[in-house]
Amino acid sequence: MRSRVPFFALAVSTVGLVGALVMPRAGVAAAPAAPTGNSATGAKLFLQCRACHTVNPGGTNGVGPNLAGVIGTKAASKPGYTYSPALKNAALRWDATTMDAWLTRPAKVAPGNKMAFAGIANPQSRADIIAYLSTLKAK
Repeated sequence: MRSRVPFFALAVSTVGLVGALVMPRAGVAAAPAAPTGNSATGAKLFLQCRACHTVNPGGTNGVGPNLAGVIGTKAASKPGYTYSPALKNAALRWDATTMDAWLTRPAKVAPGNKMAFAGIANPQSRADIIAYLSTLKAK
């Protein structure tokens, strides 16, 4: 004769399993939520980037490529700009996560790239700049 487990016992064990998969273990800190960016603040912070980058739709490149419409595009794909082999071969897409890593430390994302920029340590500042870049359209 087959042994039967009461339904409530199965329900409790299933809840326990789901809880174990969803809930962080005791003593393990959950990753902090990424800050929400403010595009107006990002526009002000981006002034430091304008030494090398332009943002007007269809505009020319500077020392760095024009960044109008950059979010959502493949890295090293802007026509008329000579990218480093390191960035061309990185196979990146400029989404918020990739841009955050890039703004944190470009040399770590694509070692050997030609962007002479140490990075931005402040996560809120990076989020603000990404929010601003997200408002820019290519044309």
